Amino acid sequence: MGAKVTKMGLEDGLSGKDFLTLEDCSQDDLNQLLELAAILKNQQKLGKQVQPLQGKTLGMIFEKASTRTRVSFETGMFQLGGHALFLSPSDMQLGRGETIADTAKVLSGYLDGIMIRTYSQAMIEEMAAHATIPIINGLTDMYHPCQVLADLLTIQEKKGGLKGVKVAYIGDGNNMAHSLLLGGAKMGMHIHIASPKGYEPDPNIVEKAKHLAEITGAQIEVSHQAESAASHADVLYTDVWTSMGQEKEQAERLAEFSPFQVNESLCALAKKDMVFMHCLPAHREQEVTAGVLDGSHSIVFQQAENRLHAQKALLVGLMA
Repeated sequence: MGAKVTKMGLEDGLSGKDFLTLEDCSQDDLNQLLELAAILKNQQKLGKQVQPLQGKTLGMIFEKASTRTRVSFETGMFQLGGHALFLSPSDMQLGRGETIADTAKVLSGYLDGIMIRTYSQAMIEEMAAHATIPIINGLTDMYHPCQVLADLLTIQEKKGGLKGVKVAYIGDGNNMAHSLLLGGAKMGMHIHIASPKGYEPDPNIVEKAKHLAEITGAQIEVSHQAESAASHADVLYTDVWTSMGQEKEQAERLAEFSPFQVNESLCALAKKDMVFMHCLPAHREQEVTAGVLDGSHSIVFQQAENRLHAQKALLVGLMA
């Protein structure tokens, strides 16, 4: 990032850029975003208005259903003094054959940023290639960087830091696993992904994470052993076994993933002060037992709230 310090203490290196994966941010970028998120969260709790995005508008394109993403971005823009505009592809010319490139150019003339929650990573990258305003990845099948930005904030709050913290992610090697690998590697964490055979994270993303780990001192592991991953973990993390668009695979996935349930016996292998995380929505008694999800180690609702604060910091960084 540049040397000039602006925008509530953020340096100006993120301004106008895209946020498509956590590769788009340096460790310094992430540290500054987390610091600003903590400040914005504290100000909000104190009832103080901080509105650096007055007059700014964020367009939000949703191809996938959403609770946390829509509400947190819309509320965040309102709290920052701006406006969020919900855009459904079925209500746009994009849904009637207008090209992604043309849509990006048109919206760039109206908006100050676009957040997209979609299936295809290629679609969001094409949008970014043709837009002249920041594009934010609200979720694709390949990555979920905004969630992991909030996760890093949450872990930092609970553990006092990130470097050396062991996160055991148990389950599907999906978009969450990919973003945790990259975010953890950037911040010098120990990330252990345990998945059933055939459901491992993308090997190219694992290699990217291992390369980053050589620089930051992070540890990256991928295995098929839930117990090994959970051993002495600071954080146990899981996600749904069947994501949107995979409904036809549900019966097969339930059978394959059943040994990877996060339950009380698995939690007993982790550190005594372990915390449990889940990006939600959760399916009780599938990927996690109700006792764990609703238990004293669970921080899933603090984690969900932090989507708001982490994304507010991101919006300020990109759009202020």
